[in-house]
Order: sequence, then C-alpha cells, then structure tokens
Amino acid sequence: MTATAPVAERPAKEPKQPKRQQRFNEGTGRLAAMLLSPTMLVLGLVVLFPIISALRESLYTSGTKLDENGFIVKGSTFVGLQNYTDIFKGEIGDRFWNAFYNTTFFTVICVVLETVLGVVMALIMHKAFKGRGVVRASILVPWAIPTVISALLWKWIFQADGIANDLLGTQILWSTEGWQSKMSVILADTWKTAPFIGLLVLAGLQTIPAEVYEAAKVDGASVWKTFTRITLPLVKPALLVAVLFRILDTLRIFDLPFVLVGPHKDSVETLSMLAYDEAFNTRYGPAAAYATVLFVYVAVVAYAFVKILGADVIGEARAKKPGGGGKGRRKKREIEEAPGVAMGAAAGGGGV
Repeated sequence: MTATAPVAERPAKEPKQPKRQQRFNEGTGRLAAMLLSPTMLVLGLVVLFPIISALRESLYTSGTKLDENGFIVKGSTFVGLQNYTDIFKGEIGDRFWNAFYNTTFFTVICVVLETVLGVVMALIMHKAFKGRGVVRASILVPWAIPTVISALLWKWIFQADGIANDLLGTQILWSTEGWQSKMSVILADTWKTAPFIGLLVLAGLQTIPAEVYEAAKVDGASVWKTFTRITLPLVKPALLVAVLFRILDTLRIFDLPFVLVGPHKDSVETLSMLAYDEAFNTRYGPAAAYATVLFVYVAVVAYAFVKILGADVIGEARAKKPGGGGKGRRKKREIEEAPGVAMGAAAGGGGV
C-alpha cells in the first residue's frame, strides 16, 4: 500500500484592507510651508529683526557723558525705560504731545476728505461716457507722482508769490507757523492720495452685477437709496481696506510736511519727524523710543479699526464660511441675494 504525503493547508488569505481614500488637500500644508519659507525668512530679516533691534536700542542711550567719578564714558549705556518716561516729561513731553496731536489731526482730516473725494472719483470713473479712459488716467496721475516731487510742486504753488496767493488775492505765508501750514499739508496730501481710495473703490464697483441696479430701478428705488442700500454695502469691503491703508499711511506721514513746510515747525511736526530729528542728532535711544511708541499707536489703531468696522483684510471672514467660499459660489450668492437687497432698498424709499 502506497503512503501519500500529507497535503499542506494553504494559509487563509488575509482580508484586503480597504484602500485609504486620499484627501484632496493632503500634503498641501507641507508644500505651502516649503514655498512660503523663503518669503517668511525675508520678512523676518527686513521686518522682525529691525523691530527687535529698535526695541533693544530704545533701552540704551548713546553719546559721551561723565560717570559718578567724573570720567568720560563713551558708547551706549543701558537706561531701561528712561527713554520712554522722558517722552512724557517737561519740554520733551510738550513737544511729543504736540507731534501726537498733529499726527492724529492730519490722519482724521485727510482720511475723511480723501474718502469722500475718492468715492466721488470712483463713481465718476465707473460711469460709461466718452473719454472715460482719459479721465481715469488723469485722476490717477497725482497718485503716480512721488511724494517728494509732489511736495516740491505744492511748495512752489504755496510760495509768497506763488499761484495760490495769486488766485486768492492774498499774501499768505504758507510755510510759516500757523493754520496755513496745516492747510497746505492737508490740501497737498488730499490731492495726492484721494485717487488711491478712488482706485480701490472703483475695483469694488466693478464687481457689483448690473442685475442689482436693474432690479432696484424696476422696484422704483431712488438714486440716494440705491447708493446707500446697494452700492455702499456691496463696496464696503474694498472701501474699508482702502481707508485702513490710508490711516496707517497717514499716521506715519513724514516726507510731505518735511519737504513742503520744513522741519522744526510746531504746526506740522509729526511723530515720524520727531523720531527722525532725534536720530539725525545721533540720539538713537530716544529716536527708537519714539519709533516704538508710533509703532504701538499704529498697531492699536489698526486693530481697533478691524475689530470695530469689520474690515476683512486677510479674508478671515470668507475662510470661516463652510464650503470654502470660492469665487464662483460667492458671485452666485451675490446675484441670488441682489434682488432681495434691491427690493429692500425700494421699500425703504420712494420712486425716482
């Protein structure tokens, strides 16, 4: 009888693991970090490092002085917060608060005037008429001129025998102490930077669908109601960003009053001019302290503006919306909601 060899049993097949579905955005975070790392490195070198250096310099004072034993001490000496406390005392304090007032005054007046004129410019440039391209180009010319060249131009206009006095029939000394120097800076700054707000508002106006205005016209909304209930709300994001940029820029105003009126003029001296004057006289510690105070002032104003008025500067509001908030869906949603907005405007106001 022949013996048969036992047959080895085949091992049972292991159940196949379900294939993991790859996410659409998997790995994009690492790729984004790699692509952004050079930019972040450059920003750290040109932004973060100077800020840290200025903070450190503000805690020191440089120059030549005598120590307690009567010996001459050269170089930098650590003084802690003395540079900051000296800002608010005595004659230095008076000069600081004057510069702080001028900075705030120029910011409020100039930004208000530029916003009104910029919106008017945008509405004019948005209309369809013959020669619109020439008008747009001419309105943007002041913004394209460098600030120093603009200041020299207005300095020539505001001379004692200049065009301004010829037109007004007066002999006003615009570059001397007084209200006239403030007025000259406000006029020059408004003329130069109002087109910037107009340009950004115009970009916002061009994103509003024409169906919105057609629906408002059919519903009988007046021109004022159409502007306040439709145009202004829909252009608000672009307008707020433009105003925020102008506020931050005007808080740092330096070159225009420095060239147009001149340094050491109490009527137009700003915080930036004050910091420059300290640095020009090699008092780097107080200069860094002034620059730090100005930096904190700008940061607080920007934070308050974004929080109070809700300016969506970095797209945070869109990022929080479910579904990603793509451009196509936002556009569709705006068109779908537009008739309702127009009907609300018509209900609030009478006919044309």
